[in-house]
Amino acid sequence: MLKIGQMNSLVAERYMEFGFYLNTQEEQVLLPNKYVPEDFKLGDRINVFVYTDSEDRPVATTLTPKAMVGDFALLTVKDVNPFGTFFDWGLEKDLLVPKSEQQHQMAVGEQHVVYVSLDEETGRVFGSTRLGRHCSKFSMGQDEGQEVSLLIYGITKLSIQAVIDEQCLGILYRNEVFQKVSIGDRMTGYVSRIREDGKIDLTLKKPGYRSVATSTESVVEILTKAGGFVPCHDKSSPEEIKKTFFMSKKEFKRTVGGLYKKGLIEITDKGIRLKAQ
Repeated sequence: MLKIGQMNSLVAERYMEFGFYLNTQEEQVLLPNKYVPEDFKLGDRINVFVYTDSEDRPVATTLTPKAMVGDFALLTVKDVNPFGTFFDWGLEKDLLVPKSEQQHQMAVGEQHVVYVSLDEETGRVFGSTRLGRHCSKFSMGQDEGQEVSLLIYGITKLSIQAVIDEQCLGILYRNEVFQKVSIGDRMTGYVSRIREDGKIDLTLKKPGYRSVATSTESVVEILTKAGGFVPCHDKSSPEEIKKTFFMSKKEFKRTVGGLYKKGLIEITDKGIRLKAQ
């Protein structure tokens, strides 16, 4: 059975002047000549991506799209029409995100995280930026403290929205994120809290004291790169600490305190200094 919107391993069954027909008679799909490899002949097997043309007929290509059915990907807007927005997904035919599947208005050149889906009735592959329609808004069995993979798809003044493990949605709070984050970034995160309604709060640092080792390495590395001294201490403002060390003041004080107890740094009213080892 043909898998529309996916890779298929098919056999060349018939040749015409415009290309090879692959697969059995009931589900034949055309591989146009421009995608036919050299020395390809009847009886040969080939891996192709199958989708539908402008007349909803299945067609094969040896090109690999940026995303297949069931995938999330960061794609670029190529054209905007009254009925939808077309995205470049690496194929000759652009991917349509219908108006009904758009979270908000789009413009040419913008990049958005798109979920690639299949209309089972028509066989058409389409995209959606309304991600809540295509993955859960609630926990899918994740536990608090669990390491998860994140795909950033939205950023507001207060929060950063992410797809978790390609399954469900969660949010990071911007005042807890101390690194540059952009739409389309893929990164490792952690479940900080599962709310009573099942929605997920996230963090980019290992929860609690499990983040101490990473924070310690970060502070030592920044001090080393700065020549061993940074004019920043526990009396510095949260903004200055965040700008210099990419962490909250609470985490900074905890980390610096640990380094001081180990005799690795000196703390003065002018800043912190890495001791010679």
